[in-house]
Amino acid sequence: MATSLLQMQAITKDFPGVRALDNASFEVHPGEIHALCGENGAGKSTLIKILGGVYPFGTYSGEMRINGIEQRFHSVRDAERAGIAIIHQELALIPEMTVAENIYLGKEPRRFGIIDKHRLYHEAGELLSQFGLTLPLQKPVYELGIGQQQLVEIVKALGRMQAPIEQRRSLQAPIEQRRSLQTDTDGSGNALLLVLDEPTAALTESEVDILRAILNRLRANGVACIYITHKLKEIFQIADRVTVLRDGKTVATQSVKSDGCTEDVLISQMVGRELTTLFPERETENGSKGAEIALRVENLSTYPSEPPRLENISFEVRRGEILGIAGLMGAGRTELIGTIFGAYGGKWDGEVFIEDQPVEIHTPQEAIQHGIGLVSEDRKRYGLLMDVAVVHNMTLASLGLSEALVSYGIINHNAASDKSAHYVGTLQIKTTSLEVPVNHLSGGNQQKVVLGKWLMTHPKVLFLDEPTRGIDVGAKAEIHALMAQLAHEGVAIVFVSSELPEILGMSDRILVLHEGKVTGEFINHNLTQEEILRCAAGA
Repeated sequence: MATSLLQMQAITKDFPGVRALDNASFEVHPGEIHALCGENGAGKSTLIKILGGVYPFGTYSGEMRINGIEQRFHSVRDAERAGIAIIHQELALIPEMTVAENIYLGKEPRRFGIIDKHRLYHEAGELLSQFGLTLPLQKPVYELGIGQQQLVEIVKALGRMQAPIEQRRSLQAPIEQRRSLQTDTDGSGNALLLVLDEPTAALTESEVDILRAILNRLRANGVACIYITHKLKEIFQIADRVTVLRDGKTVATQSVKSDGCTEDVLISQMVGRELTTLFPERETENGSKGAEIALRVENLSTYPSEPPRLENISFEVRRGEILGIAGLMGAGRTELIGTIFGAYGGKWDGEVFIEDQPVEIHTPQEAIQHGIGLVSEDRKRYGLLMDVAVVHNMTLASLGLSEALVSYGIINHNAASDKSAHYVGTLQIKTTSLEVPVNHLSGGNQQKVVLGKWLMTHPKVLFLDEPTRGIDVGAKAEIHALMAQLAHEGVAIVFVSSELPEILGMSDRILVLHEGKVTGEFINHNLTQEEILRCAAGA
């Protein structure tokens, strides 16, 4: 039987009105990749924050041991001293600082007490090359897309797992040497444990391949990894064992190679019920010419200083239709819907028609007035005010549309609460109160708040950019069902997703982009992933 590197036993953690963990137990062996899965709100992130010292000893009950020695972390620094590196779902980057500065934040090389910038950038470049990555070291992080920001966070954590910058030279250094270089103040035995919370949520397939290679290399060097993901296929591709949490409790731990471990079994364990299908059955006209055109775009082009540039894009979407937008990262999918929504600040040409009427849209406010809503791919950056109550987030986009909500510049809080409560019930958002800050909700419930915000505007056209990114399989099924219901009610939906099964499972028609150009348009009838990928690659 393998010796345990990490043991977390009978862990219970309470928040006001919520028990996040209920007698949960979790165990990791040295050099294994152990997947941790469960619905949003199951307790995964809470468990990891206890492991990482974010929730210090004394704020939870239960016992944690590393190499058999009890641990009582009072801070993140205590966990780092024990050899634990965690990449949280919420990226811990400083937007205004460069990629290199973020990678070595708090660990900068110094000379005579002053940060040695030349050496910092040189070392950062070496570190990136070790992992087979290319990132713009001099560029501020806020100028990067969410996927590249995720890679910066990963490299930052991996760099901290190695020896200090003054002594590190290679990831392939003997593990005994890297262990001896770590500071150990509590006798934990210099554990080496990397935790990744939804690491591939924003990565392209090629970036995911790079990450897998990194993890396999770390595993070969004896580094253990806790891998949290909602993408069940990844569990079978990379993990050795998997533990399922549900409602704060440990449901099961099993080898991914065991006969009884399948995607269907994991889904049933996660949600406590069988999901017959992730994609609802729909009666659809598949873009029939009988339906009214809700949105038409003609010859849209943008002129940014850097790619991707959109070139002469034309398409239409009808009432009750779901139009999928497919393409690889950098194809221009987000830029396309962002430009139509008035969120692109640069120069662009083209014409936009709403219900066959030409419209001028230069700001998101104008888009909202014309009946367009946008669920952005980065809900925390663009979709929500994280420290603000659920009720204020849900009514934010509707304040300029409803006299019932705003009269003479004064918000009617009773009306706002009533409308918000309606959508909280309709969308089954799990919250103890409308006044709870939205950052207290799970990722799936945060996404439902964003959807509720736009449903409250009664949109004619709804843009959905990666609407199920980073949420669990149960919440995905609920959002897919909501999309089908909205289409049935006559809303025109333009839907961006990096997951081809989702594009194929939900779209009536599919538009494929490559480097800012339309390379394919299909009615979704017996369409294959290979046909879409061929167009996405520009073939």
